[in-house]
Amino acid sequence: MMHVRRSPEEIAANRVRYEEHQKKGLEFAPKALPGLSPLPAPAIDTAVVIHQETVPGGWYWSTRLMRGEAIRIDQAEGNSTVALVAWNAADTSERINLVDTAKVQWTTALGKGRVIFSDMGRVMFSMIEDSSGAHDCLMGGSTAASNAAKYPGEKTRNTRDNLILVALKLGLDRRDIPGILNLFAPVRLAEEGGFGWQGKRSNSADYVELRAEMDMLVGFSNCPHPLDPDLTYQPKPVVITRYSAAAPTTDDLCRTATAEALRGFENNALMLA
Repeated sequence: MMHVRRSPEEIAANRVRYEEHQKKGLEFAPKALPGLSPLPAPAIDTAVVIHQETVPGGWYWSTRLMRGEAIRIDQAEGNSTVALVAWNAADTSERINLVDTAKVQWTTALGKGRVIFSDMGRVMFSMIEDSSGAHDCLMGGSTAASNAAKYPGEKTRNTRDNLILVALKLGLDRRDIPGILNLFAPVRLAEEGGFGWQGKRSNSADYVELRAEMDMLVGFSNCPHPLDPDLTYQPKPVVITRYSAAAPTTDDLCRTATAEALRGFENNALMLA
């Protein structure tokens, strides 16, 4: 494949066009997003809890999540990055799509009030609580090779192999694994290009709550992010609580914050009709 080298002038002109298009898209957002959810995490009413799972550092877990339920992922014992993948339970060819999630919402900064899209233009999750604001939807997860380079001589588990095990146990294959959402991973793009880890953006007691907008199969891997600067392999346990969420109101923030979210929920309604 031949690569075309673009001139600085062409790159600058493309950036101007992109920023103009972005500005027009953002003008359709009827609401500003809120700040971070408060710490410490408030207790979940035990009457609505369906299941609670502690995922040890380095391990994985999967669950079926029904529309109207939610999950809280809680760094109860210290910093740990959690990789998340999801599939439509009724048709696993539909899966989480982080590229579209960032593209149609004009941001890679996911937090309270944002939604997470599938590759069919439908909403999979609403982010109803988030104390972190530091999530990575671009980098991907660790592999056996990246761990061997980072932790030489250590026996470790990695995100890629964990998610292969998740997929196989769900009756899927490694080719069915979509791009991953890394929760509690303070990765940001640097002005000069490339990715950087901003540790100051992470708190040891952070939590995220995601409401399911369709029936899903959801997989998790609790392994260090490839950019995590800690050279000691020591991921902490995380607590995942599945519970019955309150029904969204007509002015629910996630459903009204952007025009793209409105269209995504319209697509959900067509699927459910």
